[in-house]
Formats: sequence, C-alpha cells, structure tokens
Amino acid sequence: MKKTTLLGLLMGVISLSSFAQNKIEFKEFTLDNGLHVIMHQDNTTPIVVTSVLYHVGSKNENPERTGFAHFFEHLMFEGSENIDRGQYMNIIQSRGGTLNAYTSNDITYYYELLPSNELELALYMESERMLHSKVDITGVETQREVVKEERRQRYENQPYGTILPETLVRAYSVHPYQWAPIGSMDHLNAATIEEFQQFYKDFYVPNNATLTIAGDIDYKTTEDLVRKYFSEIPKGTKEIYRPNVIEPKKTAEIRDIIYDNIQIPAVIQAYNLPPRNHPDSYALSMLSTYLTGGNSSLMTKELVDKQQKALALAAIPLELEDGGIFIMYGITNMGVEPQDLEAEVDKLIQQVQEQGISDQEFEKLKNQMENAIVSGNSTVAGVAENLAEAKVIYGDTNYINQVMDKYSQVTKADIQRVAKQYLDLKGRVVLYYLPKSAQPTTE
Repeated sequence: MKKTTLLGLLMGVISLSSFAQNKIEFKEFTLDNGLHVIMHQDNTTPIVVTSVLYHVGSKNENPERTGFAHFFEHLMFEGSENIDRGQYMNIIQSRGGTLNAYTSNDITYYYELLPSNELELALYMESERMLHSKVDITGVETQREVVKEERRQRYENQPYGTILPETLVRAYSVHPYQWAPIGSMDHLNAATIEEFQQFYKDFYVPNNATLTIAGDIDYKTTEDLVRKYFSEIPKGTKEIYRPNVIEPKKTAEIRDIIYDNIQIPAVIQAYNLPPRNHPDSYALSMLSTYLTGGNSSLMTKELVDKQQKALALAAIPLELEDGGIFIMYGITNMGVEPQDLEAEVDKLIQQVQEQGISDQEFEKLKNQMENAIVSGNSTVAGVAENLAEAKVIYGDTNYINQVMDKYSQVTKADIQRVAKQYLDLKGRVVLYYLPKSAQPTTE
C-alpha cells in the first residue's frame, strides 16, 4: 500500500511565532510488555486516528529473504484468529472508517481513521493484528500474487519505475539499504511458511511497536482501553535485529546505463547522506527544495524554463535512519543528449557550492519549510504519524515541537557547506536511463 504524503505546502507565509502557539500536546506511557503508547487529544472534530508503527523495514531482512517487511504489510490485513480472512478492511470501512499502511527501509506503519465512538474497535483490531495475525499458507499464497502484481505495476511496467532499486543497489556496497522494500520475488517464492512465521514472531511484537491515538479522545478512557486490549500481548523473546553497518564514503563515481521501456532519456544522480537524525539533514532538505522544489526553484527555472534542456527535474532527499541518499533526476527534453543535461545540472550544483544562495532565496526557503511543517501537523493523521516518528526515529516524542527550531537554526552558510560536503561529484552514482531501442545489439 502506498504512503500518502502528509507534508504539503500551505498558501501564504506562516510565521515562527504563529507555529509556537500551536504546540502539539500529548501524553505517553509504556506497558510492561514494552509497547510505547502516545495519545494526543484534539476534540475539534469527532474522529480518531489509531496507528501502530513497527520498527521494522527492509533493512532488518535477511539478504537472502528480501521483501519480507513489505510482504507483511499486506499479509497483516488477511485477518486473525478472531477476524475472518479478508474482513479486516470491510469491518473498518463498514463503520465509516478508512485505513492504510506503508513500508519503508526503516519502518512499517498502519493506521485507521474512524468516528471517535469507534476507538475501541480500532484498538481491538490492532491488538488482533499484533497478537493473532494469520500467517498461514493460504494468506502467504494470496499475498504473493498481490505483491507480484504490485511489482509489475509500480516497477516493471512503469516508465522509469526501476530508478529506486537500480540506484540503491549501486549507492550501497555493504548496508542492507541496497535493496528496495519491494524486495525479490524469488526470495519470497523460496521462503517457507516457517520463515514467515518466525519473521512475525521476531518483529511484530509490542516491544518493537509504538501505538499512537490522536483525535477526539478522553485520555483516561483511552489509556484504560489500551491496557484492556494490549497488556495481555507477550513481549518478544528475542533481541530485535538491527544492522550495525556503516556505509563507507564513496571516493569514486559509479556510472551505468539502464535500458528501459521509455521514449525519452533520463539522468539520475545519487549522493550518500548522513543518518536521518544528523544535524545536517535540515540544511540538506532545504537544499533539495532550493534546487528543484517547485516551479520557482533554481533548476526548474534554469533548465526547464530558460534552457529547455529538461522536461522535469526533481531532487529527493531519501532520509533514512542509518544514512539515506540524495537522488536527483532529470528527464531530457526532445533532442537533448543526457550528457548535456548532466553537465548543466552539475554546473548549477557547483554554482551553489561556490556562491551559495541569495538572502531573498533563503527567506523564501525558510517560509517553505515552515509551511510544510505546519501543513504536516494540520490533520490528526499527520499528527499521529509525526508523533510516532519523533519517538522512534529521533528518540523523543517532543521532537514534533522542536523541528521548526531545527530549521530556523540553518544558515545560508550551512546550505552552501552541505552542498560542498555531500554533493561530491567524484563520489556519487550516475545512471542514464535510455530507450531499449538505443541498446547496442550483440552479435
């Protein structure tokens, strides 16, 4: 299932002082079995979001069994010992709710949005998923077909659809980030039912989960319900596996060509980033917005509008717990060679490295980041997700109220510095995506 983007840009400028007046209040506690619980009360609308973040993603997988975390995202909608197969979604939707989930390299996140009088139902459903999920042959075979179809639609049959897996496998030489969450169908097909059951027992346990409830709730009633449904779930018996691997710094460029079912070439560049909670992450996020964030960004104005060398450009800092990648891609305009577009992109990167950015652009950037943060907390679904990630990724639930300050501390000099430090033209991955018709024929 696809993650819906919770961070968007609001219209207009929102000041730091206005954000400070909207502190996100919350209460939290931890059960004896290790389940961490975060509650946020917002009685403005009669809805409640219940979410569970499991601290397991593709990086926790066996290299010979990739795709398990994403597979379980699907499998855990199959039902449980007390919920009939295929009825999980139907039950939530029949009560006026919506639900979804996503898997990343680091986490798996489930949530339901329901009328607030259905809170107990949501807690019961998530407790069933944690304690009694059906991990059997029927469910595994069903979800194998679902994942195969997703892989075909989102990767194999989608133009430029393999950019992420092709980039990751080259950007990481030792870290398990080198495979995408979709994983390998060969690995999933080869896995035994016992391997699936063991993965469930190892990772989908209360001491590897954060339960967040946000919306029209009463704190005491909610805590009582949480204890009713989750206290009985036993703690996991094994230490949670987390890879202790540091990706070495690249000292040489990795360059390759991918022939795809496309008509127009594309240029992809990837640079390794520090861990997500590193202080430089804020300046890097602002740098990506400056380079390609919207129609008024540097590269869009210069290469799409003025020079017309590209149809589209984007810079995406894939922020990951152990160190992500800064991916830039550009789709060439008709008749433009990939080498020409790459050269112009590199010129603009070097321009930022040598000259930095103007005062005017810096002020605009700060406003964009403020707006994005406020927008991300403008819904109870956004607050629930951001509270959970604050606790799990940053180690402090109150980080949700500190992130604006982190961005406000970034200076123009920081943006120039991180451009020099991380966008190293000699230590990166460069891929050309070319039409299959351009592939040389072999004798």
